[in-house]
Amino acid sequence: MIYFITGGERSGKSSYAENIAKELSARPMYVATARKWDDDFQKRIDRHQKDRDQRWINIEKEKFLSEIDFSGQVAVIDCVTLWLTNFFIDTKNDVELSLIQAKAEFEAVANQPNATIIIISNEIGMGVHAETHIGRKFTELQGWMNQYLAKKADKVVLMVSGIPVTIKGGL
Repeated sequence: MIYFITGGERSGKSSYAENIAKELSARPMYVATARKWDDDFQKRIDRHQKDRDQRWINIEKEKFLSEIDFSGQVAVIDCVTLWLTNFFIDTKNDVELSLIQAKAEFEAVANQPNATIIIISNEIGMGVHAETHIGRKFTELQGWMNQYLAKKADKVVLMVSGIPVTIKGGL
């Protein structure tokens, strides 16, 4: 089962995804894809870690999610935007190569047996138009990956001001 949770920044995506995971498993997995870019970002990571109690299995994995054994697990992957950023930076802003690599990693995860994957993303294309060429390229990458994930997902939820709006796959 694949859940795709998307929405704007601070729309309640992570809380919603974590609640689903806790309903489905006594010991869910949380996969953080962030790179620790600076002290401010480390503080954000620390805050998120404190929000999760001892029942969570916490894993930090910047890119190669396929190296994780998701078999029989309920896992939250947070988030596609930070995950894609790692591909984008490492490929020197090559949208096509980043997309190929990210799709391959996702397929390897999605094909693991008996896994429930709850993957969180951002709808950055709904925000302010990026000022830079690189920003616009990343917005395209994010949009294409979001479309891909939504197509593959069994359930798609758009978070709007803390309210989940089911886009695909009813209750």
